[in-house]
Amino acid sequence: MIIGNKTFDTKHHGYIMGILNVTPDSFSDGGKYDHLDAALKHAEEMIKDGAAIIDVGGESTRPGYTLISDEEEIGRVTPVIEALKKEFDVPVSLDTYKSGVARAGIEAGADLINDIWGLKWDGTMAEVLAETGIASCLMHNRKDTDYKDYLNDVIADLNETMEMAEKAGIKKDTIMLDPGIGFAKDLDQNLELMNHLELLNQWDVPVLLGTSRKSMIGLILDLPSDQRVEGTVATTVSGYMKGCRFFRVHDVKENMRAMKMIEAICAK
Repeated sequence: MIIGNKTFDTKHHGYIMGILNVTPDSFSDGGKYDHLDAALKHAEEMIKDGAAIIDVGGESTRPGYTLISDEEEIGRVTPVIEALKKEFDVPVSLDTYKSGVARAGIEAGADLINDIWGLKWDGTMAEVLAETGIASCLMHNRKDTDYKDYLNDVIADLNETMEMAEKAGIKKDTIMLDPGIGFAKDLDQNLELMNHLELLNQWDVPVLLGTSRKSMIGLILDLPSDQRVEGTVATTVSGYMKGCRFFRVHDVKENMRAMKMIEAICAK
């Protein structure tokens, strides 16, 4: 898969996506990197620790988050994207589900759009992605949790996203999928999907896993968000063994080391 000016060999390797939240209210690190200098310093640390992609988020999507305007989100993310592209030679992802923000982010230099609504939020994201040819990560999400047959419903939802992408003219080799752990799913459902992540391999596109410090880990280990590193690492290892090749995390160094270890084991 090509993202920006980099080629990612997902048949043989896994990659870490470092989370850079430039928000005042994200569940784990809100307010820590919402100034440009702090954001760039943290990005530099993550790259040094092994991050192959930096994912910039301008709106918190934690449970109960407050929706902000496109203009406010654009104002938060575009200066950071521009600075990252100037300072570092790594692809930059923009975490947004709004087509207007995506378009502004792409103009600022974003190499990938990370859409937590899998093209289903405002009806025009697919058009933006097709028109620009940019890489995308399309996540499973839904507004209700009224599942009839849980795992099959998740797969059907993702299939709908893939069909929307194809209809819009988005090239398959620009897409990765995300199971959406923590979104429209309770604890048991998150764990069940974690145990069946191989189901996402059926579309033959890379799979990104985003579990970092999430409530699933906190509930199992009874730990606050800043003490969930080991739990996140366990999900990264499990995810790699199930076929995931991108891992969106806060704690880059620890997850990078664990991923490289399981990668070496699985290669033999």
